[in-house]
Amino acid sequence: MAVAGLIFSNIHDSTIPELTSIRTMASVPFGCRYRLIDFSLSNMVNSGITKIGIIAHNNYQSLLDHIGTGKDWDLARRSGGIKILPPFITTYNGVGEAGLYNTRLEALMGVTGFIDRCNEDILVLSDCDGICNIDLSEVIDEHIANNADITIVTRKLSPEEKDISGMTSITSKRDGSVTDASAYVDGLSTDIVSTNIIVANRTFLLGAIREAAAHGYRHFFKDIVARRIGRARIFSYTYEKTYIHISSLESYFASSMKLLDPAVRNGLFNVPGMPIYTKLRNSAPTRYAEGAEVVNSYVADGCVIEGKVENCILFRGVHIGKGTVVKNCVLMQDTFTGNNVTLNCVITDKNAVICDGRVLSGHSTMPFFIPKGAMV
Repeated sequence: MAVAGLIFSNIHDSTIPELTSIRTMASVPFGCRYRLIDFSLSNMVNSGITKIGIIAHNNYQSLLDHIGTGKDWDLARRSGGIKILPPFITTYNGVGEAGLYNTRLEALMGVTGFIDRCNEDILVLSDCDGICNIDLSEVIDEHIANNADITIVTRKLSPEEKDISGMTSITSKRDGSVTDASAYVDGLSTDIVSTNIIVANRTFLLGAIREAAAHGYRHFFKDIVARRIGRARIFSYTYEKTYIHISSLESYFASSMKLLDPAVRNGLFNVPGMPIYTKLRNSAPTRYAEGAEVVNSYVADGCVIEGKVENCILFRGVHIGKGTVVKNCVLMQDTFTGNNVTLNCVITDKNAVICDGRVLSGHSTMPFFIPKGAMV
């Protein structure tokens, strides 16, 4: 069966406002050279999906710049390819003032034209707050084998995950059929939650969206999934490999630090036949000056390092000055640190400048954040 994809670029912007005030969640930088949307896009492309719509909301200029024509994902095609779907202003529930969508279901209501025009039988829906390298073709095959209307990709919560707001708990039978879908709260008997990757039959989904619009419903899991349990064939697929969830600035920092673990890094970037694609830039190799010291760090190309770097994630074009000591930091593209600077548990957005002699320190549970283009 033919499959198309839909990616929600802005659904979780409110969870990490420090990084999404000027961009979408989808275009938040991650892992030295990637954006969060690269994982959703690559998962779809690696699984043979060549028609993908990206639902936008606001502040999506950086997303447009990153995606371009889609050629870096082999999506610059005459047939299919990648499409940015701008927000649709309406009342959604038929009452009140018109505005942009606020929920996943409202976002789907705004792109029913795209869904209706698709010739594909199956749609894969994906958010951008989850980072994984998943073979979606396996999920699709199981979806077809179960003759399912909806298949929800689930995972088990890790013990260190504390921020569970917005997650959906999924309870299933042994055969995978879903018996309950509800907002996750402490004390539930299950620790299985949705990854917000969903496979759905296109005609079923379109009918459910239109019915929801007629009744003024607003929430996908509560008003489409939960209301149809027992009436529709809704199944779960358990994903057990490397998965990282970003739900706050603190979890973004912790997730970035996880990349220093070779097992996590390999689980994301070294899966045979499943590369993670991104926008290519031709940069010079990183230059390590005499006296530079780098320990257990993940460093992109184009950097200049004259000081000491330990347990850090450095994006393209970062400059570390002489006598500077940087530990446990995430420094985004073109961050400049002067000489004799000391940084610990700091996140800098792009083009940040830290002048000579500055001492800045946060904590792993509350990293110090410097906005884009700021000078300290």
